[in-house]
Amino acid sequence: MHDSPGYAELLAAASLLVVNGILSLRFDMRVARPLLIAGLRAAVQLLLVGFLLKSVFALNSPVLVAGVLLVMLASAGWEAFSRQRSRFAGAWGYGIGIAAMAAGTFPVTALAIVALQPRPWFAAQFTIPMFGIVLGSAMSGVSISLNAFNTALVRERAAIEAQLTLGATRHQALAMVQRDALGGGLIPVLNQMSAAGIITLPGMMTGQVLSGIPPLEAAKYQVFVLFLLAGATGLGTLATVLAATYRATDERHRLRTDRLT
Repeated sequence: MHDSPGYAELLAAASLLVVNGILSLRFDMRVARPLLIAGLRAAVQLLLVGFLLKSVFALNSPVLVAGVLLVMLASAGWEAFSRQRSRFAGAWGYGIGIAAMAAGTFPVTALAIVALQPRPWFAAQFTIPMFGIVLGSAMSGVSISLNAFNTALVRERAAIEAQLTLGATRHQALAMVQRDALGGGLIPVLNQMSAAGIITLPGMMTGQVLSGIPPLEAAKYQVFVLFLLAGATGLGTLATVLAATYRATDERHRLRTDRLT
């Protein structure tokens, strides 16, 4: 068993970000400011969530748990939306991402609850962390696939319109764009699964081992979670690509890049 790091240890770890920022300025890489802002956001958000979850876990109310999950989903949708170079105009730009993440995250979290049977089934200490880790993976896949889809749509506009003119359906004309977007969205979770155990010990397994859980038990739990992440990411990216395909075309199978901004 190990004690959790104190504020002095956190500051020592934060100094690594400062070093990276200084090196970025020295070599004009222009990532110092985003890196430091992201680090500050992570520290503030996680510490605030730590204080908040202490109360949520104590109350253990299903309504409160549901509210926290919806706030997490809404925040993830905004993060995915804000990182798009080309995005669908209006509510669609936000709605596609959040709907796709919901389609991937809620069924997978429900499966985890059925499989592991926490008591009660809505237990905040289980549901919120599980939903969060699954949502994080789905958000990454959805964000990458949606950005790849929209970018390729603009880049390959002439070729896509030519195929549509020759009689191809929307799915036939956009097949390559769909495959690339799906493949790109799955890369992070595929890398995570491929590297697990040989190159790196995933975060959940590492935390459990450090807390004193036997390594084999921690490994089984981590395998279970990795499969959940892969399932949620796959469902999310597929929903993203299908929704984006229908939004980028109309019922007459015409390309509608005017819906992008």
